Amino acid sequence: MNAAPQALYLRAKDYVQSKLRSGEWKPGDLIPSENRLVQELGMSRMTVNRALRELTGEGHLLRVSGVGTFVAETKPQSNLLMITNVADEIIARGHRYSCRILQLNREAASLPVAAALGIATGASVVHLLCVHCEEDVPVQLEDRYVNPELAPDFINQAFGERCQASKYLLQNVPADEMEHIVEATHPSAEECRQMEIDANEPCLVLIRRTWSRERIVTYVRLLHPSSRYRLGSRLPMTGFNRDG
Repeated sequence: MNAAPQALYLRAKDYVQSKLRSGEWKPGDLIPSENRLVQELGMSRMTVNRALRELTGEGHLLRVSGVGTFVAETKPQSNLLMITNVADEIIARGHRYSCRILQLNREAASLPVAAALGIATGASVVHLLCVHCEEDVPVQLEDRYVNPELAPDFINQAFGERCQASKYLLQNVPADEMEHIVEATHPSAEECRQMEIDANEPCLVLIRRTWSRERIVTYVRLLHPSSRYRLGSRLPMTGFNRDG
């Protein structure tokens, strides 16, 4: 009994997605109204509405009350399974990269930082705080702690557009183990100011630690506004259980 309505609903979604894939409807374009789509597809308003709601929830469309439905801007995506450099990703998209260094100094490791780096509380660490921007729009807040015993020249680097911390560390302290943890969070008041976002903006946080010869080199927290960035990976299924 439910097969026919579901088939129509999927057909409506596929119709819209085909317009997006072909480039006929481009990011920022106002798409035909719900009534127009009902007439074009010969489907009920409920079926078309459901398709548009789902596509909006998946991030393909943006619905503005009283105005209409627009093609959403594509969010940049960072790879979860690799240590990537945000500057390289932005430049590869043909966009302009810039960086604002907010802090680069030595400090005594707090209890949480010491535990994350596997060192004694109060031990000296290097703390880097910076904002990475794409076309002058902040897309990533990097809050990084580095063990200076493993990267003694880290604090002397002129980080910015020409040199990024992740690239420097990979080139000078090759990692042989990595840990990634992803969390959803709401930004603090200070993070809102640094990233120029609203307090209600949900954010994704990637927490990364890297090891070299069984010692933790760096602990970094990378905050991304969810409306501007996404995290994901693609990999072959070889060796995976396809049933689960």
